[in-house]
Amino acid sequence: MPRKIEWSPRAIQEWTKILKYWVKRNKSYEYSLKLDRLFVEKFDIIINSPDTGTKTDFTMVRIKIIHHNKIYYRIYPEKIEILAIWDTRRNPKKFKL
Repeated sequence: MPRKIEWSPRAIQEWTKILKYWVKRNKSYEYSLKLDRLFVEKFDIIINSPDTGTKTDFTMVRIKIIHHNKIYYRIYPEKIEILAIWDTRRNPKKFKL
């Protein structure tokens, strides 16, 4: 049985911020909706094959990349926790997991 996805408050905030940024920048919802669909597809892959993500220095934490974004997630036996979403074009010194 596939695991369920659980979002951290931080990941929700970051994801919302990314989508709002693209709506404001493009003055349209079109790209944000496309990006959202790509993320949903990637979440399906994470649920069904969580070990396919790139390993990190943190225990049970992996990364999936979508365009310029990294999804950091932790694998548990019963769930996948989305920890953070990071736009890699931002200053890496500001990112802390």
